[in-house]
Amino acid sequence: MDAELEKVSWELGDLIGGDEPRKAVDGLLAEAGERAEAFAAAHAGRIADLDGPGLVEVMRELGAIRELTTRAGTYAQLAFSVATADPANGALLQRVEEKGTGIRTALLFFGLEWAALDDAKAEELLAADGLDFARHHLVTARQHRPHLLTEPEEKILAEKASSGRNAWVRLFQEQTAALRVDLGEGEPVALEVGLSRLASPDREVRRHAAERVSAALEPGLRTRGFVFNTLLADKAADDRLRSYPHWLASRNVANEASDESVAALIEAVRGRYELPRRWYRLKAGLLGLDRISDYDRMAAVTDGDESVPWAEARDLVQETYSGFSPELGGIVRRFFDERWIDAPVRPGKRGGAFCSYGTPEVHPYVMLNYTSTRRDVLTLAHELGHGVHGVLGSRQGLFHMSTPLTLAETASVFGETLVFERLLRHAPTPESRLSLLAESIEGSIATVFRQVAMNRFEHLVHTGRREEGELSVDRFGELWAESQGELLGDAVELSEGYRTWWSYIPHFIGTPGYVYAYAYGQLLALAVYARYEEEGEAFVPRYLELLSAGGSRGPEELGAIVGIDLADPGFWDRGLDLVERKLEAAEAAARDAGRL
Repeated sequence: MDAELEKVSWELGDLIGGDEPRKAVDGLLAEAGERAEAFAAAHAGRIADLDGPGLVEVMRELGAIRELTTRAGTYAQLAFSVATADPANGALLQRVEEKGTGIRTALLFFGLEWAALDDAKAEELLAADGLDFARHHLVTARQHRPHLLTEPEEKILAEKASSGRNAWVRLFQEQTAALRVDLGEGEPVALEVGLSRLASPDREVRRHAAERVSAALEPGLRTRGFVFNTLLADKAADDRLRSYPHWLASRNVANEASDESVAALIEAVRGRYELPRRWYRLKAGLLGLDRISDYDRMAAVTDGDESVPWAEARDLVQETYSGFSPELGGIVRRFFDERWIDAPVRPGKRGGAFCSYGTPEVHPYVMLNYTSTRRDVLTLAHELGHGVHGVLGSRQGLFHMSTPLTLAETASVFGETLVFERLLRHAPTPESRLSLLAESIEGSIATVFRQVAMNRFEHLVHTGRREEGELSVDRFGELWAESQGELLGDAVELSEGYRTWWSYIPHFIGTPGYVYAYAYGQLLALAVYARYEEEGEAFVPRYLELLSAGGSRGPEELGAIVGIDLADPGFWDRGLDLVERKLEAAEAAARDAGRL
């Protein structure tokens, strides 16, 4: 037991203040509700009459209302994420959702009236002095014009969301958070702990863990399948009502990415699937196998000790960020010192890791499930990359602090790569270099290739649900095996139990279409890191400028800050070339270590 790790829990009081959190949340929502009603009374039906200064004033009030609701919502989500089994947390989350829906409904008119303005009037208003804090937000909001419904229709959809889609998402979260894996070693463990055993150097441990994970997924499989079916049908109806041409179109609009650019990314990655296959063939040789199975993919390729205590991970990540930029290092230190992180695995805690930005007035929060592996160290570096991006981006204000999903992984992957390169530089032997390169390659496979394969799975299930009707659990399994089989080819043998492993992945449920943004962000971040390697210290100020810009500009403009041309058709292949060079380095390290 890592005693220091057990103390790493976040302090959520900064979000709401006061000694009675639930009462404070209700107070924030009450104030937001009153201000929303007053705002609607003053401005509904009158947006077309605004002048420039009037629009600035309106946006500042909308921002203030959103600040209140976001604080309340972030508190409820974070409290629920670390204790999903607590009925009080579930009740609070539902109350916040219901009251928040009422507030959003009261303000719906603004977005509809703003989108309805003719282009000339909108351009005139957008030129107003003092609108920098919301200008890009308003520009992108008008891109949704073809997909907006009437105000009464939008209100009905908003009102029904809390008892419809949002309720199904919450049910899925509670079901997966309650999963327990019986490893036969005493009390059953959380899913994250069971999955972490797949990195064991002992194949029997890996095989056993995979079988027990599959067994743990089985009891609630039909329920999770029903939830997925329901949400697939809900999205199909929403897309039809809003005239989106295909299932991914709404996500592309939100990401400020054209259908063509996303298709180019996906096809570029699918066209290089031989890279992960090549790695898995190499890995089979390193493990002394003719062919690896799905449960071997994360296996350690060396016998080195993988355990990294929390204090060691903290110091390594802190020192690395500080070495790159004292400003970033200072921000990272605050995450550790001021309790902005929740790290231990606990019963009822949501799986995975994330960084929640909250609002500009309150710092981001990082959630981990730290199991002391070196992979977890890189996850810590990754999530703190999100964290520093959120802190720097908050200077742009509430409307612009966050980037589109397509750029959201830039700082996280960059920070993770900084830590990885530090570890690699200090690796004392070819064997240790091989171990590190293996982890990095597998990280790229997980973030680029596997995410595109999961995008392919989503494509198959969304189109399948629309063409075939409700999908059976077996059909989900077939489509999962099809998309994963395309990725892995003949390099990896898929076990029968692996067919159910789609059923714990939250992105499919809560944010359909999200996953390709990981590949986008990874390849973009690798290209940004290559710029840093070329330019050294001179690059750092531009990188900080990129992070500090938040989402105040479009993706292409943001990329240009650091010399990246996102409109270049060859951009994706150059990022994939960097992955291939890392694979070549691993092959060389394996030869140097006498493993080939």
